[in-house]
Amino acid sequence: MDEILFAGRSTDICLRLPETVDRATLHRLVTTAQGRLEAAGLRPGGAAALRLPPSLAYVVNLLATWRAGAQAILLDHRLTDHEVDRALVRLTPQVVVAPVRSGGGALRIFVDVTEGVTRYADSPAVSGHAVIQLSSGSTGPSKVIGRTAADLVAEVRRYTQIDGVALPGERIILLPSMVHVLGLVGGLLYGLHAGVELVPPQRLSGDAVLAAIAADTTPATVLGVPFHIGLLASTRPPGPLPQLRRMTTGGELVPAAVASAFTDRYGVPLGNMYGMTEVGVIGTDLHGSHRPSIAPAPGIEVRESDGELWVSCPASPYVGLSDPTRWADGWLHTRDAGTVDPDTGLVTVRGRLDSQVSVGGMKVDLTEVETSVAELPGVAAAVVVWDDGITAYVQPDGPLSEETLDKLLAERLAGYKRPRVLRLLDQLPRTTTGKLVRSTDALRSAAAS
Repeated sequence: MDEILFAGRSTDICLRLPETVDRATLHRLVTTAQGRLEAAGLRPGGAAALRLPPSLAYVVNLLATWRAGAQAILLDHRLTDHEVDRALVRLTPQVVVAPVRSGGGALRIFVDVTEGVTRYADSPAVSGHAVIQLSSGSTGPSKVIGRTAADLVAEVRRYTQIDGVALPGERIILLPSMVHVLGLVGGLLYGLHAGVELVPPQRLSGDAVLAAIAADTTPATVLGVPFHIGLLASTRPPGPLPQLRRMTTGGELVPAAVASAFTDRYGVPLGNMYGMTEVGVIGTDLHGSHRPSIAPAPGIEVRESDGELWVSCPASPYVGLSDPTRWADGWLHTRDAGTVDPDTGLVTVRGRLDSQVSVGGMKVDLTEVETSVAELPGVAAAVVVWDDGITAYVQPDGPLSEETLDKLLAERLAGYKRPRVLRLLDQLPRTTTGKLVRSTDALRSAAAS
């Protein structure tokens, strides 16, 4: 902890919330929290479950848990009590940290939290991992994923070798949740290690993000997910933003029209990042020069097997799960369709492997259909799934009818590729990381309600 995350000058600013938190202050808060956790029963080799929203309290208790030699179980604060209870029964933390009081409003990126610590179980952690996370669940039930301290340190150092990341003395405008891998490692841990100031905007709005960029003269990189690209692409800046160096996005494929709208508006690169909770960052194109392809991150090997991307992963990241179809012999099976260029090594992600379906003997890639639907005028977002036929769930951006959609698609897609069923929803369901949900049951439920 002290070597990787707390090295540097005590006066260096770590967080701006908007009050500044320097390294000395953060270290003091972490030491105090460590004592509180240990008094509640946390021991080396045990585990603390953190059910906290993005906040200074979350950062402090996460670092305090690790400093105590314990495992951190990260539970998204938006999970229901039922989901949390199931996770606690399975993972048996020694203590649970949750809000006693919080404030700041629903659209705050960081909120003000007063946390409480309660004893839960008197047993060691279920594994030797430093952190336990739940997968986003965009295509089905969440998986329990563990990562070791060595694995996290290796990823933090991997970030320092990637061309285009924010450099010491610069800022990261942090939009994704630090409960999930992009915000946790690409934001918090890398920022602390590299001496990059983390700046969560005051609110989740395009104007607030632009205000955070403009608040200082130092170079700024915006870190987010595709949802945030659309947010900024639809926001007109009040004036020049010379501080803005680039935006980096991860999480899912970005439609070409959305990427183009962003770069046209801001005139800076839109970087692309591909990763998974299981291994962290896999590949990047932070200059936007290879879109939609990415280059493998330093120390990561990617290969293609029968149309599926495999990623080097020395040990299984799954806790309590032995599934050779997901991990075997040092390789993680991503279940993403893609290709690896034999000459350049560039990786192109094509979407989920299960997006390939057969219609009347003709192969159809649902990712292609989804992209075609999402790029139509009047469409804010779309998900295309196989549900006894090709079915498109569409979130309109203004007035739109199923008849208009069908007519537009008839001009762009062959008949066998067109959705048999079109469903218009005010809001498409998303995971806690902002990914569009592709579970047919969840989509049916959203349409029915």
